Amino acid sequence: MIIKNNEQIQIRIDSKTKNEAKKILDGLGMDMSSAIKIFFRQIINTKNFPCELRDENGLTLQHAEVLRQSVVSAKNSAKSFNKGSALIREALKD
Repeated sequence: MIIKNNEQIQIRIDSKTKNEAKKILDGLGMDMSSAIKIFFRQIINTKNFPCELRDENGLTLQHAEVLRQSVVSAKNSAKSFNKGSALIREALKD
């Protein structure tokens, strides 16, 4: 496939991120331009962001929301426990 009309994009990124990514890509035998082209192609193929987004704790956005709702629910609950073993027994009842 011959591409007749190439476009150019420019991005700004901190040097640490660039260097860490370059090291990984070099290990894969891939240059940054190819990696970005593959990334864009995956956006087109999936019609979505092509990888799972995670927060600083490693949680997906969906899991972070479930955890947030669980914390709110626990704070609103009338139950409290003095010992972890009592909490575990209660949790295992379900």
